[in-house]
Amino acid sequence: MDFPLFAQIQDNAEAARQLLEQAAATPVVPVEETLSVWQLIKYGGWYIMGPLGIMSLIAVYLIIERSLAIRRALRQDPDFMEKIKDYIHDGKIDSAKNLCGQNTAPVARMLEKGISRIGRPLKDIEVSIENAGKLEVYKLEKGLSVLATIAGAAPMLGFLGTVIGMVITFHTIEISGAGVEVAQLSGGMMQAMVTTVAGLIIGIIAYVAYNTLVARVNKVVQQMEASSITFMEVLDSPAN
Repeated sequence: MDFPLFAQIQDNAEAARQLLEQAAATPVVPVEETLSVWQLIKYGGWYIMGPLGIMSLIAVYLIIERSLAIRRALRQDPDFMEKIKDYIHDGKIDSAKNLCGQNTAPVARMLEKGISRIGRPLKDIEVSIENAGKLEVYKLEKGLSVLATIAGAAPMLGFLGTVIGMVITFHTIEISGAGVEVAQLSGGMMQAMVTTVAGLIIGIIAYVAYNTLVARVNKVVQQMEASSITFMEVLDSPAN
């Protein structure tokens, strides 16, 4: 006895089995989703990512500007001090001043102050050189305190975003009761993670740059101290 309905069910079951076998045999290619910078900023929140963005711009500007300024300060003619010594030994004070005026290095400006006071007591010349050197160091260190502040404040601001994100997460759990879903918690957790990462990245870069720039400033200071000592020895030399 033929049962058309039973045969149709068997055919449907066979077709379903074949579809399942084909699906199992076909490899599943995962779809990779990437987050853009704009999406990360949105996850972090403007009230945290905005100040962090401003800090990053200020840090980049200071790093580039101070690096160029210190690089110019370190650029010095290797024969500069020898020429100064020769001019002073020969009594060519004006030539020594002109040589310092043609050089843009802090060492030259510092020695120019001392040369302009030749004829006065050595103590007065030494004091004028020290004061000029302090002024040049102050110019070189301009903005480094701001960079140090960013190095310390950026991670703290990132951690503040982390705390705010966790507060949002726990508040969502509290108002949702037992039926909370992961999707409801993702916003606060993403904010917590994104702000932490952003703050640490900015802070680490600013910290490394600050210490590097301070080391380069110290190198300029050492050059200035060595040049001032040599200059005072020239003035105190019996040849004068």
